[in-house]
Amino acid sequence: MKTNKIIAGLSLILLAFPLTAQVVSKDSLATLKEQRQMLEIGKRLNENKTELAKLENEREGKVAAVSQTSENAQKAADANKQAADKLGEESQDRKLARRANNSAGSAKSDAKKARKAGYSLEKLDNDINSLKASIQEDEKKLTDMQPAVHPEPM
Repeated sequence: MKTNKIIAGLSLILLAFPLTAQVVSKDSLATLKEQRQMLEIGKRLNENKTELAKLENEREGKVAAVSQTSENAQKAADANKQAADKLGEESQDRKLARRANNSAGSAKSDAKKARKAGYSLEKLDNDINSLKASIQEDEKKLTDMQPAVHPEPM
């Protein structure tokens, strides 16, 4: 008997609990969902801006590398031309032939390094432009999602 009263009391409390729970309206759910989306976009925007700053800092080094490798390739090509000219004057000289062959290989290698540096800079520029477009798109989404602020009449 005593246990029945306790069980009945507990079940009455458990039945009344959902009735006292706070009801969340559909409008507030939509508002919360929109706020969550804004936070996600803001987070992605910050990550993209950080990545953009990192890439722009890398760019300076890549530009210097492209300039240096291009200069080295030009010097190697000039040295190759001189070695080839000397070989042309004395075509039977083995020593000059070996030097011309070595300078040609050096020029080829330096030209390849210069091309790779150029491709690397081009890829970095494409990544930077892509990030800038993504940032611009996210900023537009955020401004479109934010409620319009109306000045209060005086």
